[in-house]
Amino acid sequence: MVEIKVINKDGKEGGTINGDDRLFTAKYKEALVHQALRAFRGGLRAGTHSTKTRGEVRGGGRKPWKQKGTGRARSGSIRSPLWNGGGVTFGPKPRDYSFALPKKMKKAALRTVVSDRLENGMLKVVDEIKLMKARTKEMVALLSKLGLSEKKILMVLSSENKNVELAGRNIPGLIIVKPEAVNIFDLLNCECLVLEKGAILELEKNLL
Repeated sequence: MVEIKVINKDGKEGGTINGDDRLFTAKYKEALVHQALRAFRGGLRAGTHSTKTRGEVRGGGRKPWKQKGTGRARSGSIRSPLWNGGGVTFGPKPRDYSFALPKKMKKAALRTVVSDRLENGMLKVVDEIKLMKARTKEMVALLSKLGLSEKKILMVLSSENKNVELAGRNIPGLIIVKPEAVNIFDLLNCECLVLEKGAILELEKNLL
């Protein structure tokens, strides 16, 4: 087990918590993380891009001019890819970019990034994240006490908390999720991973 410092909502030390070695001391595997990121982002792509080939562009049914005797290069259609307004050669067509990544690999990639965040001092465990009212001003004050102002933050709550979620949605760079919604992109993109104390058990349950 690894000991992780716990702070309260005022940013002061409030003891420690034991975390599972498999989640917090995993060796960083760049190739695995890259593959998991590609799978995640590929699943987000619409893949609706499309261009027309010479056979799909309107017009060009007849030969522009006769084959010989004009002094110009021979041409069979005004919709040739060589012509302005013609078709596109090897252009993009609608396709599915997603691919299935085994669950074990996905979980292993998430574990290795969580471990990396702890090793590099980019992980904070807060005893309890709670607000009396759903006000952005209160959330800004909380982040300031935690020393997280003007940072990209991924905040993982142990359970649904409407006040915190509503107060934080207007703050640029702050993403608030529950343990089951943690993904590889948000983990890599954040400058600080903030875990509510109760969320650690949920994370361990989901990722081990």
